[in-house]
Amino acid sequence: QLRLVESGGGLVQPGGTLTLSCVGSGFTLDDYHIAWFRQVPGKGREGVSLIYSGGSTYYADSVKGRFTISRDNGKSTVYLQLNNLKPEDTGLYRCAGATALDFGPWGARNYDYWGQGTQVTVSS
Repeated sequence: QLRLVESGGGLVQPGGTLTLSCVGSGFTLDDYHIAWFRQVPGKGREGVSLIYSGGSTYYADSVKGRFTISRDNGKSTVYLQLNNLKPEDTGLYRCAGATALDFGPWGARNYDYWGQGTQVTVSS
């Protein structure tokens, strides 16, 4: 069964740090570009960070300098480190996998596999 499973979310104060994990199974993660999206009720889905199969990275302007994406293909895992968190970072964080990005980095049509998500809440 082909799956992506996220973990690592939680409640954190503004300025805090979290590390999210996205573990793939049933397919070769090495071949895939992996992106993190976040969803907020009433605001839709926003692309946050992308790591290409070759290791290059891409970030939304809203998180640049605060979030870091990385991958460990040996563990079939992609990580997203969230630093200096702000209340506006609150949302359901989902990872997704694509073999091609014909619709741009955040085009949902690119992505073959999606995880169920892990909730991040930033609040004092």
